[in-house]
Amino acid sequence: MGKLLLTVMTALLLGSGGAWAGAYEEGHEAVLRHDWAGALTWFKMGAAQGDAHAQHDLAVMYARGDEGVAQNYPEALRLYRLSAAGDNAWSQFALGHMYERGEGVEQDYAEAAKWYRLRAAHTEAPFLTSAVRGVLGKMYEDGRGVLQDYVRAHMWFNLAALSGGWYGTADRDRVAQKMTPQQIAEAQKLARECQQRNFKDCD
Repeated sequence: MGKLLLTVMTALLLGSGGAWAGAYEEGHEAVLRHDWAGALTWFKMGAAQGDAHAQHDLAVMYARGDEGVAQNYPEALRLYRLSAAGDNAWSQFALGHMYERGEGVEQDYAEAAKWYRLRAAHTEAPFLTSAVRGVLGKMYEDGRGVLQDYVRAHMWFNLAALSGGWYGTADRDRVAQKMTPQQIAEAQKLARECQQRNFKDCD
């Protein structure tokens, strides 16, 4: 599922309508023309100016290592971090994915969970939001990068199911079979409180 999500995310970011002015928009227009050298130049300019969107798309090009750009994971990681610090949801997801899969970095589930939590607080792209919340649920169910906690697993699966995507319902119902009625009630309470906080600080 992880590779599929990253591929879809890349297509959305590099194929979406230009929404930001300046170097990033010029880079986006170059992508639409399949002018990858031009896109690289414009995204580098935008990234140097601190544009989180340009930083993200430049990171994607380095991480993928295609379209004439040499693969460079350290540079991709640096740019993703800069972009994520600007609250770019796509870079937060990409960092979680890299650490979960060990792609270009040492595999680190705790670091992956940290970035996934930040991405899970965003509501754009509901299908990806749902999937990320589902990934967090599975991490809590299995105890990967976090202490095993069925209550929080149920909470995240429930939030995934409510996000309008494809994930969560079956997983929530499965983990509920391992829980007491009191634990389920607590998980539902946590999910409501998380929604009331706009999905911030839910863990």
